[in-house]
Amino acid sequence: MNKLLVIPSIDIKDGKTVRVVQGIPELGSPDYGNDPIEMALTWRAENAKCIHVVDFNASWDSKISPNQPIIEKMCNSVIIPVELGGGIRTFDDAKRAMGLGVYRIVIGSLAVENPDIFINILETFGPNRVIAAIDSVDNQVVIHGRTTKTSLNPLDYALKLAGWGIERFVVTDVTTNGMLGGPNIELSRSIALATKKKVILSGGIRQEDDLFLVQNNMDSGIDSVIVGRALYENKFPCQRLWRVAESGMF
Repeated sequence: MNKLLVIPSIDIKDGKTVRVVQGIPELGSPDYGNDPIEMALTWRAENAKCIHVVDFNASWDSKISPNQPIIEKMCNSVIIPVELGGGIRTFDDAKRAMGLGVYRIVIGSLAVENPDIFINILETFGPNRVIAAIDSVDNQVVIHGRTTKTSLNPLDYALKLAGWGIERFVVTDVTTNGMLGGPNIELSRSIALATKKKVILSGGIRQEDDLFLVQNNMDSGIDSVIVGRALYENKFPCQRLWRVAESGMF
C-alpha cells in the first residue's frame, strides 16, 4: 500500500508565522501563532516527518533575510528534515541556506532567470538536496514570490528541468493556495507522468477526502503533499492524519 507523506508548511515573514492565501502572506492570523520555532516543535510533536518552510522576506527582498537565525534555530530544534524555499538567487544564497542546517532547498525564480547558476547549484549539492519549484497561475509559470507571470508552460518547463537533472518538484497551483478549495491534482499528475520524477503537491488541501484523492494518484509519481491552512485551522486531527498516512490507508 502506498504511503503518502504529509508535510506541514511554515510560512515566515518578519520573524512570524503567517497565513498565505494565493501567494500573499497575511500577518496576525490567530490560528497561526507568532513563533515559527514553536510551530516547528508542534508539528514534530504531532509526528510530522518533514517540514516545509518558506521565507517570504527572502522571496521579496534581495538582502539577507532577517529570518535566517530563526530558520537555523528551527533546524537545530527538531530532528526531522526541513526544506526551505524563498529568495535563493545566487550560489552563495544556496550555500548559506545549506549552512543553516536545512536538508533541502527549493528553488524557483533562479532556474528561470539564471539557469547556469541553478545547474551549478544542482551539480554541487545534488538532486537529493535541490528541489525545483513550479508555481503556476492560469497554466503559466510565475516567479518572484509568485508575483510575475512568465510565458512558460508548466509541463514544458518541468521537462526542461528534468533534462538538467532535477529529480523532484514542488508543484503549486497558486490559485488554490490557502483557499481550501481542493487541490489541482491534474497539474501535478501531468508533470509527474511526463517527467517520470517525484512530485510534492502543494495548494488546496482542505480535508481528508483530498488526501484520499491524492493517494489515488500516487501511481503517477506524486508521493507527498504540503498542507498549510487546513492543518492550522483544524480541518482534520493531526495525530490521526499522520497515523493513517503512515499506514498507507488513505
